[in-house]
Amino acid sequence: FQEDPTLERHFRGHKDAVTCADFSPNNKQLATGSNDKNLMIWNLNPKARAFRFMGHNDLITAVQFSPSGHLVASSSRDKTVRLWTPNIKGESVAFKAHTATVRSVSFSSDGQRLVTASDDKSLKVWSVHRQKFIYSLNQHTNWVRCARFSPDGRLVASCGDDRTVRLWDTSTRQCINTFTDYGGPATFVDFNSSGTCIASSGADNTLKLWDIRTNKLIQHYQVHSAGVNCFSFHPSGNYLISGSNDSTVKILDLLEGRLIYTLHGHKGPVLTVAFSRQGDFFASGGADSQVLMWKTNFDALNYREMLSQHSKRVSPDPPPHLMDIYPRSPHVHLSQNGPIEVSTQPHAVQLASFRQQITDGPAGFRGHASASTRFTHLQQEMEQEECEEEGPGLTHLPGEHSELPGAVRSTLEHIVHQLDVLTQTVAVLEERLTLTEDKLKECLENQVLIQQEA
Repeated sequence: FQEDPTLERHFRGHKDAVTCADFSPNNKQLATGSNDKNLMIWNLNPKARAFRFMGHNDLITAVQFSPSGHLVASSSRDKTVRLWTPNIKGESVAFKAHTATVRSVSFSSDGQRLVTASDDKSLKVWSVHRQKFIYSLNQHTNWVRCARFSPDGRLVASCGDDRTVRLWDTSTRQCINTFTDYGGPATFVDFNSSGTCIASSGADNTLKLWDIRTNKLIQHYQVHSAGVNCFSFHPSGNYLISGSNDSTVKILDLLEGRLIYTLHGHKGPVLTVAFSRQGDFFASGGADSQVLMWKTNFDALNYREMLSQHSKRVSPDPPPHLMDIYPRSPHVHLSQNGPIEVSTQPHAVQLASFRQQITDGPAGFRGHASASTRFTHLQQEMEQEECEEEGPGLTHLPGEHSELPGAVRSTLEHIVHQLDVLTQTVAVLEERLTLTEDKLKECLENQVLIQQEA
């Protein structure tokens, strides 16, 4: 039985808004940055003391642990990036990164490179060990809010106040794609764990997921009532948490395409959210100077055990069937609020009835699965397109259709609607399949190595 997320700890120490947070890879520390110019390293062992690092001359905008956990990078409005050792000494090295505020800092997965984004409209890539500039990426026409390496390091995604999300090839150092479907500044961007999709958030209250293999928008959420500042993917890729100026943290089930929790823990805008590397905890920070750590609870599936079972397969060919590697057990809410609801009542297929019927859970620190988005903006567009291409056979043929009884017409329209929903569900399942195939391939390769050594 899966439970609601619960508030685990409340960290007090910052004297101004908490702007950024990141868990260490070993899950023993949490780093946070603030408008008070201080970097805090919180030890998750309750008996251990926190570290307060002072070195920046202005507010801190972003923080991230290196993949090894031996370094912490931070960026600031003082135009510098600092690399810290997250221990009691708190030693740091600063280097001049940009000619304006540095908004974002992020390590590559091998820990060798760092990408920064700035109000000087540029991205810069740095060598971590040499602490030297390597090259710039310049095509944004306004402030750049965020930049992230893809898991394999071959791509960089960035977004900014020019209302675009851009994809860059790190080998050619060229912009290879631009997404421009925004009604305001794009505030945050990141890759999912498989590197097949990127998500982006906007000041226009939206969260969007793009498949970078097909360059198509695959999910679109408008669950917040104010601008979205930050989000974080669960390591499984099945969930996404977001923080907004509406003072809430939202948790989305990406597999089912719906909102499952709304958390009320902050008084004022939520500026940062972050899952731990194992996904068992997540942190949130906000304008109220609070740092909250939550226990996830809602995803109890043991992925390590699931992958170990698949590693018994000795040959990756032919590719496993979808049902062989489906990466999830039945969702706890499926029986109650499944994404596909069949009803014989005509009003069940009216699109307007699905638009943003979002009801926040009860106030307090416990979220509640009372809100559901089920049908994204993309699905609604698909429904309109399908009606134009295939719908005339059901809705616009003169003569014979006009003679159909109202009940039959409603049933046919409902069937078309359900087919559209199934189409979107298949698209999400394909993304999940790709993620699991990657994990399975890695397990099989490891098993072959073990057999060779034996």
